[in-house]
Amino acid sequence: KISKIMRLILKILPRTFLIRLSILVKPILSLVFKGSKFIDPINGKGYSRFLPYGYNKLRNNALCPGTFSLERHRSLWLYLNQNSKIETHSLKVLHIAPELVFYKKFKKFTSWNYITTDLNSPLADVKADICNLPFEKESFDLILCNHVLEHILDDFKAMKEIHRVLKYGGKAILQVPIETNREKSYEDPKITSAKERSKKFGQYDHVRIYGMDFFDRLIKVGFRTEKIDLTSTMKNEEIIKYGLIKGELIPVAWK
Repeated sequence: KISKIMRLILKILPRTFLIRLSILVKPILSLVFKGSKFIDPINGKGYSRFLPYGYNKLRNNALCPGTFSLERHRSLWLYLNQNSKIETHSLKVLHIAPELVFYKKFKKFTSWNYITTDLNSPLADVKADICNLPFEKESFDLILCNHVLEHILDDFKAMKEIHRVLKYGGKAILQVPIETNREKSYEDPKITSAKERSKKFGQYDHVRIYGMDFFDRLIKVGFRTEKIDLTSTMKNEEIIKYGLIKGELIPVAWK
């Protein structure tokens, strides 16, 4: 029943409206699903279940009802805090297409100069196109860009812009859905309808499926890359408790 409701919500409601709606319903869902079976490391709270999520194929235990975090958000948070608390670092940070789960949290980090950007998001400080960022070169110590590039037709141009505004020695975390058993990315600019994109690329607004050559694309732009798999050193019980995807990679790019 919950799966059917989630599928319907994702199908009929636009993303910008979902962001606004989630602010209102989160406190209610936190109470309804309070428990201890699952833990969201972002807020440290326990839940009786995580909710299903996904456009074409629903993933079980994907969405935390208290924070609206997905597997990739929880994985990113664990990575950022792996060696020390990220909020203690003095950083100038650019967050492209900021997620609600992180927005308020990152805004409270007094050691961060935290700037958000997006074309349409109500959470964006600066309305801008990722392919034409309105920032000086070498402006940021850390850039977060999560599940954005698979939506961008000219992803090479977007990667070049991220590289341009990143400081030397800076780090960009560029999460995208990657099929690790696929060597070469699949894309076709002739596929333009939402229906066909959903069928071919897995979501109505995706323009490609990335393979492992995603890292080669980053290298061509000038980045050094790292493939992070947090789950490779975690016990299976931890992976389940945090609601992570076993083997999911976090692409990290250095300048």
